[in-house]
Amino acid sequence: MTYKITLIPGDGVGPEVTEATRRVLEASGVSFHWDLAYIGSSAQNTLGTPLPDSVLESIRKNRVALKGPVTTPVGSGFRSVNVALPACARVKPTPAFLQLVKMWTSLL
Repeated sequence: MTYKITLIPGDGVGPEVTEATRRVLEASGVSFHWDLAYIGSSAQNTLGTPLPDSVLESIRKNRVALKGPVTTPVGSGFRSVNVALPACARVKPTPAFLQLVKMWTSLL
């Protein structure tokens, strides 16, 4: 089975973070199809909007997205896309996760 996921690299350090996350997920042996989508300043600069409708359509279709950090403008510019996206879970490293990483790397 192949899992379809909307991959939103973000901007700033976002692309580096999401690429590393993608590589970890693919190393699990699970099959993924990545639907690449851009939001934030990169989308604003190239598409004229920070949150293209195509991104929301991709998230609705795939029902899951992996999003990297996205610029939040201060004072002017565009409204933060983080508040316009559908509900999400923010996953951050925790001590339990770090233990899992240690166990995983010991198996390599």
